[in-house]
Amino acid sequence: MSYPLLSLAIWIPIFAGLLVLATGSDRNAPMARVIALCGAILGLLVTFPLYSGFDSSTSAMQFVELVPWIPRFNINYHLGVDGISMLFVILNSFITVMVVLAGWQVVENKVAQYNAAFLIMSGLMNGIFSALDGMLFYVFFEASLIPLYLIIGVWGGPNRVYAAIKFFLYTLLGSLLFLVALLYLFIQSGGSFSILDWHQLPIAMGAQIWIFLAFLIAFAVKVPMFPVHTWLPDAHVEAPTGGSVVLAAIGLKLGAYGFLRFSLPIAPDASQELAGLVIALSLIAVVYIGFVALVQADMKKLVAYSSISHMGFVTLGFFMFSAMGIEGALVQMISHGFVSGAMFLCIGVLYDRMHSRQIADYGGVVNTMPKFAAFFMLFAMANAGLPATSGFVGEFMVILAAVKFNFWIAFAAASTMIVGAAYTLWMYKRVIFGDVANDHVRELNDINGREFLILALLALCVLGMGLYPQPFTEVMHASVNDLLRHVAITKIQ
Repeated sequence: MSYPLLSLAIWIPIFAGLLVLATGSDRNAPMARVIALCGAILGLLVTFPLYSGFDSSTSAMQFVELVPWIPRFNINYHLGVDGISMLFVILNSFITVMVVLAGWQVVENKVAQYNAAFLIMSGLMNGIFSALDGMLFYVFFEASLIPLYLIIGVWGGPNRVYAAIKFFLYTLLGSLLFLVALLYLFIQSGGSFSILDWHQLPIAMGAQIWIFLAFLIAFAVKVPMFPVHTWLPDAHVEAPTGGSVVLAAIGLKLGAYGFLRFSLPIAPDASQELAGLVIALSLIAVVYIGFVALVQADMKKLVAYSSISHMGFVTLGFFMFSAMGIEGALVQMISHGFVSGAMFLCIGVLYDRMHSRQIADYGGVVNTMPKFAAFFMLFAMANAGLPATSGFVGEFMVILAAVKFNFWIAFAAASTMIVGAAYTLWMYKRVIFGDVANDHVRELNDINGREFLILALLALCVLGMGLYPQPFTEVMHASVNDLLRHVAITKIQ
């Protein structure tokens, strides 16, 4: 008997979130935390068989579930994963466990609502990565905005309402164009919302370009690509630590995933025709935003701009139409989930103790928090792309693909290795090294057992992926090659 693993991965966190909400007021906070952690861990455990039972020799969708949902409009509850999407379901479920643990002692107000928002969002995001029905994808895609909007707007910093509304309006505007494209495809396909059917649609070049542009705007806002990136630093700075971790580790991946599931296979000719535009925007993000990160005085803002720069590598890898480039971009997405999540958690550890994110308020932290400094060093090095960390593998693969594609594009992209090291290590030096800067730093306590466990697990992921990336790359091969074959064949016809 085959279990509905994808449905379990979606609905266990959502039901756990509703159960946490039912605990009610903060008097029951300990119970809410325990239920949230159990729900998150159970949600993670049901994703492990997705990997162990995955057949990496085929590009076909696996663990497929198909149930009629709204038969009148041919809308189905249709789930499945391939080598492109399966790893993101596991990553999302893993990050949810980290976030619940990270907020364990830190969040004291509306504890049940806080944990419930993350659990429900986790289930919705698993739905995005698993949906094979266009309307089901759209419902999950839009619904995932609501918990994140609440997380920023309720538990965020002083300007949280401004940041939450800006985030919501940006993403909603892009999503409306996405909906128009979905409805056009529904009509063109004779009344089907199946994403896999849409991949086979013969669409004229003019229509493809309009569809591609609608998808580009929707997904570019999510990534976020230059110039629609301005909501991200505000959202990160105002969000609580857990919100920043989920936004960086998973939220930004939704747009990039959309390019591979929608833009490239549905509008392949337009993708090749407009690849130069996407590559140009990606390089601006990689190079220019890297320099913007260099001048930031706020640690969270620096890592937020760093995320935009790293995600530029992802879109660059997609639009060179090579297996090395796409696989490198996918590896970069997973690595960025670990590394940026860990960086925001490290900043959260400092913020919980000193209630400041300003680099100038720190200095000499290694003297009072040596264990923390060691973990922070590893994640800073991974963020800068040091070999033997996960941060190196994806960037190296994308640069290698870029060399074959165009030397000057590769040269521009590789400059991020230098700029990335500059802003990350300069921040690390000013915060961690030197003499103890002030009495606040002198009174800091090193990480406790809970914080050590979270950072140690992420450190294992970063080192494991950096030293032995094959378990991540081997499951992608068949799906990536099939996608590229599809794009090339439609171009020839």
